Amino acid sequence: MTLSVRSVLFLVALVASCTLSTSLTPQSIFSPLDANTIGGDTAPLRIPTVHESAVQGRRIMHLTTIGTLSTVFPSSEPSATPLESRPAGLEGAPIGLMDYFADCEPAAGNPTILAVDIATSFKNARAGSNVTLSMRWVPPDAHVRSYSPAALPRFSLVGYLEDLSDEDVEKGGVASCFVRHHRDARLWLPGNRIHESRWVRLVVNGVYWIGGFGDRAYIGWIPVDVWKNVTAEEVEQCRLPGEKTGVLSTLVDWLGLSWGLW
Repeated sequence: MTLSVRSVLFLVALVASCTLSTSLTPQSIFSPLDANTIGGDTAPLRIPTVHESAVQGRRIMHLTTIGTLSTVFPSSEPSATPLESRPAGLEGAPIGLMDYFADCEPAAGNPTILAVDIATSFKNARAGSNVTLSMRWVPPDAHVRSYSPAALPRFSLVGYLEDLSDEDVEKGGVASCFVRHHRDARLWLPGNRIHESRWVRLVVNGVYWIGGFGDRAYIGWIPVDVWKNVTAEEVEQCRLPGEKTGVLSTLVDWLGLSWGLW
């Protein structure tokens, strides 16, 4: 049987599409199939270590720049305005809203957020609410390949918001970093004429990780020191499902093939 070039590349992609420069395979981590049904192999699947899971999480945070920011309504509501028409009885209720973030302080592992003061999430945070930022990995080729979302990593960063100093913003090139990921955000940078805004970091003091199915992925808490000690090199070397990698990406580009054909 003769395989076309496209078929060969597809087979290579199945092997090469994931994760770290370790012995982990995409199938063992992200496949919903039971190990006993894969080629008769009864060998137990190796669950990634906590450190390997942290590297995957840091890679996701580096690439995924939209998440769900969750806060809790305060017991008293001094920040509510007549225009908001906030109903009574929300005290202690959680609310999760989409927000932008960017990995502008990679050495610390704390995501950078542009806080617009009028937004509910930041009102709640100013009133004392703890904050979580939740994100998940959506493969870039998910529109043409079938993935089980339940088999893909997702996690929440638990912490609190802390203002960035002018020195932090200037030395870290925070504005240019953020706008590089969110071009429309230049309209509401600090000093804009529409809303008051400020730069904040989510200071991470907890990481809850769900790597996928529990028989082949780590599920549980990642210690903060493990999260923060992931190196830039590890983040760069990590590959997640659907990412173009190394030689395979070069072959695809050289042959003029589209990943969307798969």
